[in-house]
Amino acid sequence: MALKKFNPTSPGQRQLVQIDRSDLYKGKPEKTLTEGLNKTGGRNNQGRQTNRNIGGGHKRRYRIIDWKRTKFDVEGTVERIEYDPNRSAFIALISYADGEKAYIIAPQRLAAGDKVIASEKADVKPGNAMPLKNMPVGTIIHNVELKPGKGAQMIRAAGAYGQLVGRDQGYAQIKLTSGELRLVRGECMATVGAVSNSERLNTNMGKAGRNRWKGRRPHVRGVVKNPVDHPHGGGEGRTSGGRHPVTPWGKPTKGAKTRKNKATDKFIIKRRKK
Repeated sequence: MALKKFNPTSPGQRQLVQIDRSDLYKGKPEKTLTEGLNKTGGRNNQGRQTNRNIGGGHKRRYRIIDWKRTKFDVEGTVERIEYDPNRSAFIALISYADGEKAYIIAPQRLAAGDKVIASEKADVKPGNAMPLKNMPVGTIIHNVELKPGKGAQMIRAAGAYGQLVGRDQGYAQIKLTSGELRLVRGECMATVGAVSNSERLNTNMGKAGRNRWKGRRPHVRGVVKNPVDHPHGGGEGRTSGGRHPVTPWGKPTKGAKTRKNKATDKFIIKRRKK
């Protein structure tokens, strides 16, 4: 997808850079594959705020995505590519030969009319899914499972991709764009191709109101608050915020390591780039 720039007919249009979505389907989503989605406003089940700067935004319906791709050896046809407000990537509506329909994450270079299939051994074409143990080494992949049968958990964001770089003792070695090299069980499913909408990182909202439509409230920096409101607050004139940056609750932030010892650390061969 290309980027769209606008004539500066107003201050909000001057910096605006958006994705050109003219090629996407313009109607409503497939009703049988959607369900209601309630907003939290950043509150938990006790009504207490657990996430700041969230609230408002346009009402959405959740599109049910097929993360598992367990419909084996049934060919599907891509009916259309759609916008999904719940994620950064585009989605594709698949109509299978037996009449069933499903949404999948749309990979790059997948268009309406294309055929996709999930199988033990499938062609290396965008949108086709198969276990990692049967995939040729060097394949660009996305939607990778971490546990067999659980559904895709990794490499799902717009423009994301990984590469299958090797296999050893029942595990596949996957290189991520962060530089991390990771082991995943060979029985886990993955989809061929890179995720669509790779130009998303080059967009510019243009004005604060556009973020409010997405349900994002203003994020106020700690250094401009008063001492009663934030550890970085107060001081005469402009201050940088102290030697050790912290959250409003005193936890270290801005680069402080937060990852605890995880059971899955043993599957990381090489850490991501610093």
